[in-house]
Amino acid sequence: MIPSALLPNRSAEKNPLTWRLRNDKQPIWLDEYYSKSGYQGAKKALKSMVQDEVVNMVKDAGLKGRGGAGFPTGLKWSLMHKDESIDIRYLICNADEMEPGTYKDRLLMEQLPHLLVEGMVIAAFALKSYRGYIFLRGEYIEAAINLRKAIKEAQLDNLLGKNILGSDFNFELFIHTGAGRYICGEETALINSLEGRRANPRSKPPFPANYGLWGKPTCVNNVETLCNLPAIIEHGVDWYKNLSAGISEDTGTKLMGFSGRVNNPGLWELPFGTTAREILEEYAGGMRGKLILKAWQPGGAGTDFLTRDHLDLPMDFISLSKAGSRLGTALAIAVDHEIGMVPLVRNLEEFFSRESCGWCTPCREGLPWSVKILRALEYGQGQTGDIEMLEHLCYSLGSGKTFCAHAPGAVEPLQSAIKYFRAEFEAGINIRYNSNVTNIKGIQPNLLKSRW
Repeated sequence: MIPSALLPNRSAEKNPLTWRLRNDKQPIWLDEYYSKSGYQGAKKALKSMVQDEVVNMVKDAGLKGRGGAGFPTGLKWSLMHKDESIDIRYLICNADEMEPGTYKDRLLMEQLPHLLVEGMVIAAFALKSYRGYIFLRGEYIEAAINLRKAIKEAQLDNLLGKNILGSDFNFELFIHTGAGRYICGEETALINSLEGRRANPRSKPPFPANYGLWGKPTCVNNVETLCNLPAIIEHGVDWYKNLSAGISEDTGTKLMGFSGRVNNPGLWELPFGTTAREILEEYAGGMRGKLILKAWQPGGAGTDFLTRDHLDLPMDFISLSKAGSRLGTALAIAVDHEIGMVPLVRNLEEFFSRESCGWCTPCREGLPWSVKILRALEYGQGQTGDIEMLEHLCYSLGSGKTFCAHAPGAVEPLQSAIKYFRAEFEAGINIRYNSNVTNIKGIQPNLLKSRW
């Protein structure tokens, strides 16, 4: 069971994603979903709107992608190839959710599977897509079971298939479970994997909107993004914007949370602009015992570390970007004062190095190199110039210097840890060993000297 401490007084007016959730955390099946305004957004879209109206409504609402990048959803939709001679367009839900520290999409799929199905029906209608896929993380077994049941219920009640809800719109929806690769969070790598190919990112252009799955126009959206659509269509643009009015330029709500050694780890649906301090202290219950917050990552392992001085920042895309980090998935990770930054970052870089597809040289060679240097610093065997070499690697693996965004995201925690906690990295150079001495962790120093 995933950690969850959702607000006890949820309401349809303020919590469009979570107000339907049951206190016993059991899934909401079709009859109960109907009783809680289920599929009202889909009915409105298919029976009283045309496709361009839906696209413009999502664009006006200011909905941004909830997978981490924050790209405007309506704008992404408007880029889809509009050639009427193309009879096949694909909609893909990115449900891979391999970002360490992130579990928001899992909650929605396990407990509100019909919300995702309804969101995909609306998106498919707007995009004139007649076939959709949920690309699901293979380890999410319960989510797969619940989604398959929800899809079957929807098919039997004319919510999927041919002539949905008496309209002339047809839409088929399938689940595809991934093989466990972090890189599949990148949409073109996901598409390659779905086609049965190696999960390497594709060169862009062409973009998936023009040439995607099996060469057809394709749109890839995140689970939480799609789950916002029913409420936007049902209640309107002004209502959606008012959810965060006055506290953030970003619109709507977001699943946010804190994990780590806090008293009440979990996630909550909150309006954009809620401060990190409020989430940590009021919802997550603060740090455990006498632990002191040392650093935190705003949105998963691939975001820059921030410090206690940043806790009063609003949790939104713009504010965190200005502070030198990213909102990412908005599920923050708390680091307490007992945790060393060097071993923590080494652990993260090992993960990112292992998950590299190996397609481009900077990522394939640079990430393992950073791991070797960090391991040496961790055991007090760093050499003069190691920190500068790490900084150079961060620059060389930065945005625009690699084939995709994997390496730039991977070095964000490293570059920020050096920025705020440089003394901990320098401490790894101060201790000297000779080749005949074994350190306290049983590592022979001479083995590390040959790391190049």
